[in-house]
Amino acid sequence: MDATIANLRREYAKQALDEQSVAAEPLAQFRIWFDAALASGIVEPNAMLLSTADADGRPSARVVLLKDIDDRGLSFYTNYNSRKADDIAANPRVSLTFWWQELERQVRVEGRAEQLAESESDLYFASRPRGSRLGAWASPQSAVVTSREELEHALEEVETRFGDGDVARPPHWGGYRVVPDVVEFWQGRPARLHDRIRYRRSSDKWLIERLAP
Repeated sequence: MDATIANLRREYAKQALDEQSVAAEPLAQFRIWFDAALASGIVEPNAMLLSTADADGRPSARVVLLKDIDDRGLSFYTNYNSRKADDIAANPRVSLTFWWQELERQVRVEGRAEQLAESESDLYFASRPRGSRLGAWASPQSAVVTSREELEHALEEVETRFGDGDVARPPHWGGYRVVPDVVEFWQGRPARLHDRIRYRRSSDKWLIERLAP
């Protein structure tokens, strides 16, 4: 056993979480915590671990950025030819994990990923920096490439093709919304007796439960 790693630990004692004081719906509670993370100055508080599984159940995870929250769910954007998109096409059940270390908080979301309407993807794509829009055309995300130079050459070709004109959204690029059916809020507490409050969808309502740490 590596004692250096095994002895890495810290005590969590900043805040508490009680099932009597949380919002009635998980996305409302998420907004409260997200706003707190934003106000605290955390770098990219919208960074989240997206976990997927393919048709054979092989898991895969990567960090993506949350780009919208509404009453339906949480949205992010990607290349529809990427590995994550292939996984979602085969198995739309996904999970999201947010870790805000400075607040000693974690949020886990389990649900179903669905493609956004083209109009929603168009609207977000148009808001991106021009370089990011060009990159979406140039990069065959998740495909094997021979070198960095291959990508840079592809970007040069795209820049020449569009010139000074508008860069429209590629048909292979767009958004997903994760519609949650389970959301867990974790607050670090002393002696590893952490607070865990889970929202679980049951028919047309949300059940709120405390879980043992």
